[in-house]
Amino acid sequence: MIYRLRHVTTYAYAHPVDLAAHLLLLSPRRLTHQKVARATLAVTPVPSHVTEAPDHFGNLATRVFIDVPHARFEVVAEALVEVRFPDPPPPATTLPWEVVRDIARGSEAVEFTFGSPLAPLVAAARGYAAASFPARRPVLVGLLELMARIRRDFTYRPGVTGPNTQVAEVLESRVGVCQDYAHVMVSGLRGLGLPARYVSGYVRTRPPPGGAARRGADQSHAWVEAWLGPEHGWVGLDPTNDIVVRDEHVVLAWGRDFGDVSPLRGVILGGGEHGLWVGVDLEEVEGPVPA
Repeated sequence: MIYRLRHVTTYAYAHPVDLAAHLLLLSPRRLTHQKVARATLAVTPVPSHVTEAPDHFGNLATRVFIDVPHARFEVVAEALVEVRFPDPPPPATTLPWEVVRDIARGSEAVEFTFGSPLAPLVAAARGYAAASFPARRPVLVGLLELMARIRRDFTYRPGVTGPNTQVAEVLESRVGVCQDYAHVMVSGLRGLGLPARYVSGYVRTRPPPGGAARRGADQSHAWVEAWLGPEHGWVGLDPTNDIVVRDEHVVLAWGRDFGDVSPLRGVILGGGEHGLWVGVDLEEVEGPVPA
């Protein structure tokens, strides 16, 4: 599937900002199954200094410094991306989850078994996830069941939670958005010793013909990647929509939790109160992606 992406973020400040330093994670990752034909970032006002370098997780991080007074800050990210993630293996053929847990301890994936600030090891999350992982169950069978349970048990309701809402709060209220669904699933899996990472990106704006609209469209989206072992690697799982990531998602960045992959964060001098507007469009396009 080929998509044209446009992501606009605009801040309007009550008073001029004198100095600003921002970190942007708004460039789609170049992956085996995600081809980025082009990607651009337009920043207003024009920064005096820009650097690009991969972060710890391999995400392309853009750092901008602005030293002219400004009452408005805007970033327009555009890209043309082709995504064709393969189907996962037959669930029943994957390794028992305990075997994956044990192998993970000696692998690079072990980094994603530890708690993090927004996806800590919460006993309630572990208990919730454990119901999908009885002894010797194939790991992907358990993952698919857990994803479906989260979609069924939690109510999707924007505006109730925020960027720093904790997993324990979401488990108690059973209300939240894609970020909360992902944090609950990541926390539960890590509590069992299974590697899980938080993924930020986008889901297609308009559903396929005859399909239902996806939750989280028209804005940044979040989901989970879980490790199936050395043979099959990572698989993307979207608990907000109860779907496996194949060709409806564009991967922007991944990390331990939202704090690692926030699309835009920074430090400003001045500004006072501010307003924020974000608009996202991920539209399917026809024709081959340029080489």
